[in-house]
Amino acid sequence: MTRIPGELNTLSLVGAAASVARGEVSPVELTVACLERIAALDSQVNAFITVMDDDAVYDARVAEADLARGDSSGPLAGVPIALKDLFDTQGVRTTAGSRFFADRVPDHDATVVEKLRGAGAVLLGKLNMHEWALGVTNDNPHYGACHNPWALDRITGGSSGGSAAALAAGMCYGALGSDTGGSIRIPAALCGVVGLKPTYGRVSLSGVVPLSWSLDHAGPMARQVRDVALLLDIIAGFDRGDPGSMDVTTDDVLADLEGGVAGWRIGVIADEWLGDVEGEVRSAVRAAVEALASAGAWVDELAVPDLPEAARLNGLMTTADAAAFHRERMAEAPEQFGEDVLTRLRRGASYGAADYADARRRQTILKQTFASWFVERGGELDAVVLPTTPCAAPRLDGLDAVATAAVLTRLTAPFNFTGLPALSVPCGVTSEGLPIGLQVVGAPWAERRVLRVGRAYELAAPGIEARPLA
Repeated sequence: MTRIPGELNTLSLVGAAASVARGEVSPVELTVACLERIAALDSQVNAFITVMDDDAVYDARVAEADLARGDSSGPLAGVPIALKDLFDTQGVRTTAGSRFFADRVPDHDATVVEKLRGAGAVLLGKLNMHEWALGVTNDNPHYGACHNPWALDRITGGSSGGSAAALAAGMCYGALGSDTGGSIRIPAALCGVVGLKPTYGRVSLSGVVPLSWSLDHAGPMARQVRDVALLLDIIAGFDRGDPGSMDVTTDDVLADLEGGVAGWRIGVIADEWLGDVEGEVRSAVRAAVEALASAGAWVDELAVPDLPEAARLNGLMTTADAAAFHRERMAEAPEQFGEDVLTRLRRGASYGAADYADARRRQTILKQTFASWFVERGGELDAVVLPTTPCAAPRLDGLDAVATAAVLTRLTAPFNFTGLPALSVPCGVTSEGLPIGLQVVGAPWAERRVLRVGRAYELAAPGIEARPLA
């Protein structure tokens, strides 16, 4: 069959999986299409640290042979996926974006990687990230800056910047990221893709290089909400190998994803609590709220005076935990850290036990306060919406990475601090053609509702039509 160049790269994850299952396209075709796209564009984008060319083609051929025999079962059979480079991969280096781990080759796959392989996914490679996941610019001093496919002079966001950039540039169909203060949702928003931070404890962190033991979340990223829902179905679940994993029933989030939001109550965080938000971002989010209202939702304004404090305390705990994890490396070889990461690690090391204890106490209180908004906890709301980031992607040159982290995590970090599930979905572009993200937040364990709101918005509003680097 003759195909238009780049045709396969525009498929959604769900669409690619369905095409393979129907025999319309082969796993090898999909994999080669992704590898060719990487070869053509990654010199500009720098989304990958390691490309697993030979392994990916081999695995695609195995998947193709299995399908031909009727032996393959798995929702991702033959579909190429890529991984942020802090998920351990057996026999393939996992750097965490650092010099210290430049030659580290794990003996085992992370639990979520095992699950992806079990679902039939073909692993394309390991994606660029902010060093040690401690930052949001993805300007990595060891592996190079990651560039936004919508405008190469702009940041991707981070720390899962390579994941978002690879998706936006059509290099893979799905990706995994991690999120400690917004590291899935920020790059998703700035690169015009979809990213979900699940409830804390929903997805195993076993085999994932940590930033903060108290705040890390692993989650899926893709180009559509349905794709993210499918990935969550695959990677979620209790894992005895992860002390933070929670034994909570995992719903089939795809079951009623298309059910809409008619009659649901959506809380909109009032402008006064959001702080400084760019006008075009504010307008795009208002238009998104209007689209949800047109789809039948009731909209209520919500006061959240604790939002800035939750973000501040999340930053304190993140850097304190990171300083504890890196204590020996900081003492023995501080020169091997990037400047911005070392600055933040030293800040984390400066906090005292009383500072940390106070943050944990406030975390307990605010978890309860934020959860009380939702119907599952006696409140009135089905979901809450707000901007993902207060601005579109900043320019890369001359950016202060430490100051930018405080700005870009301001609206995402509160939901790491409280552990709530939060989704970023594209909701338009600025006058300069840069994507804007709508953030949808739900009750603990309510990923199904969060994704349903995101899907309702996708169906109610026009999507982003531009094709980055086409």
